[in-house]
Amino acid sequence: MSQRYTQREVGRILGVRRGRLLYWERLRLVRPRARWGQRFYSFSDLVALRSLQQVTERRVPARRVCEAVALIEREFGAGPLPLHELRLVELGGEIAIVPPGSAQPFNPFRRQWLLPFEPLPATPKLHPMTAHSASDLFDAALRCEESADLLPNAVVCYRKVIDLAPNWIEAHINLGVAYYQLGQLDEARDAFLSAVQIDPGSGISRYNLGCVLEEEGDIDQAIDHLRQAASIMPAHADVHFNLALALEKKNERRLALEQWQLYLRYAPDGPWADQARSRVRSYMAPQNPPAPIPFPRRMHAE
Repeated sequence: MSQRYTQREVGRILGVRRGRLLYWERLRLVRPRARWGQRFYSFSDLVALRSLQQVTERRVPARRVCEAVALIEREFGAGPLPLHELRLVELGGEIAIVPPGSAQPFNPFRRQWLLPFEPLPATPKLHPMTAHSASDLFDAALRCEESADLLPNAVVCYRKVIDLAPNWIEAHINLGVAYYQLGQLDEARDAFLSAVQIDPGSGISRYNLGCVLEEEGDIDQAIDHLRQAASIMPAHADVHFNLALALEKKNERRLALEQWQLYLRYAPDGPWADQARSRVRSYMAPQNPPAPIPFPRRMHAE
């Protein structure tokens, strides 16, 4: 049996007070084994607690970490992810997470891949781009995205990143998002399509492409990409929501109902939960059959 540590031992090893350990447990960021009125922590729990300690000391609230982990699980269609399997990265007061099997941090709140740089400056500033590397330009684009006024500059940076690193899929995805926010749907579609061509298994790329195609009226192609995104990221609630909308436009009521129900399974308290429940109720309500045409009365023979 692997070694277990009592709450007192954990406090002595990490210097974390009991009240804080209980708070992190309530947030389900760490899940010690309870027995005989005591809580026992594994070595993996110690790893998770040390990560939490490091980011919270940099003024990242533990609840923010909790939200980030939940978003990562939804984003990548994963089940509950133990905190010790994730690497937490604090960037300029924000939290990013390196998912299992990846080497790059992902900002779940902005749905963007980041580079493992030092904390970002508080004020976005676009530096001269001559002779800058693709990584420098990617970082500059991320900072530009923090201000709506600088979105055109972000587009310029991402395009230069792609010139230097054509297969950097995150640059294509982020470029598409920037174009979409600027209302340039054709350009956004092309950027997401490039991302899909680089990695056909990218659920985020197919989801974004499907959403743009649906807005442009190409419903069949939108449904195809959204279905593939749902297959890759089955727990991503927004995929099911948008797929349901697209299926409704094709009058595929039964299939749309399935997607509304999946959205509610994965986001019962999501921002669109009330709308999804309303659609489910409308589909589940019994349909009144048309009244039968009455038989004609028998004519009496004269």
